[in-house]
Amino acid sequence: MKEYRVGIVGYGWAATAHIEAINNVSGAQVTAVCSARELDANELSAEHGTSIQTYTDLDSMLASPDIDAISITSHPWLHREQAIKAAQSGKHIILEKPMALSLQECEEVAEAVDKAGVGFCICFECRYSSQFIATRSIVEQGLLGDLHYGEIDYYHGIGPWYGQFSWNTKKDGGGSSLLSAGCHAIDALLMFLGSDVESVHCLSTKSKSEIFTPYEYDTTSVTLLKFKSGKVGKCASSIDCLQPYYFHTHLIGSKGSILDNKAHFHGIEGMNKANWSELSFGLVDSGDVADHPYQAQFQVFFDSLSSGQAMPLTGLAEALTTHKVIFKAEESARTGQAVELDG
Repeated sequence: MKEYRVGIVGYGWAATAHIEAINNVSGAQVTAVCSARELDANELSAEHGTSIQTYTDLDSMLASPDIDAISITSHPWLHREQAIKAAQSGKHIILEKPMALSLQECEEVAEAVDKAGVGFCICFECRYSSQFIATRSIVEQGLLGDLHYGEIDYYHGIGPWYGQFSWNTKKDGGGSSLLSAGCHAIDALLMFLGSDVESVHCLSTKSKSEIFTPYEYDTTSVTLLKFKSGKVGKCASSIDCLQPYYFHTHLIGSKGSILDNKAHFHGIEGMNKANWSELSFGLVDSGDVADHPYQAQFQVFFDSLSSGQAMPLTGLAEALTTHKVIFKAEESARTGQAVELDG
């Protein structure tokens, strides 16, 4: 099997998680890092246990025939330009969320990837968590019947205790509560309820705590989604909450419900209707990238490249759909009106 040589773009918190995950999958190895900062190749190689070449110029890295794929972990405002350059250079792409800072930029990335015919993976890695793998299996086996409602919410206070705070507070940095972090929740909601969103209605607000004063945008939002299938969904996103991290998941169907790691199946005889039954999987319960299931996701990505198949679950189509919903939700919050997805 081919071993893909991977170049990392940007060297920060997310990059270290990407490097560890890539170096632990079968069929890939990090061989280069590009950063605006001067990095010592020997130190990086020793730290990560593999031979790494360093660059300060992205074009030089992309020109190298020794690089097969690029993992972009840089600041969000650089994603569009860097992803397009990578596609035009014929490199397969792993792209950290958000895809870009506007719908037009996302569509430009998608167009470049399509035209180049390269592999693409968006880092909505929560789809590959044990929680959502198990939940998806339960849904697909019909144990909940036909889903008609779901709410998946993201609660994680992103304050000055995080290194990203300085730029995440900027409108042209973090963008919005959904774009900054709540995108994981709305993406999961789409995974379970479908991509046929008809309209969104979003309201937003922000905390009066001085901790979150630097934010240039509303840091809490709630988005209601209407699907063409008749389903409805809700996604709350709060990055100004002062509480433990919580990724709330509640799916309701014609035969039962799931609430986080608890379930009730109406069609199974003998179940106690007064109590939930506990499911044995690990919850998505941390905002630390070191705890995210990158390795599982990246293994599927490199396997898909080897087999010539499109990336499942977190490919280009899923990336574009989720971001379109997010940007339409932002439009709704600005105007105070429901927004049609195709309008």
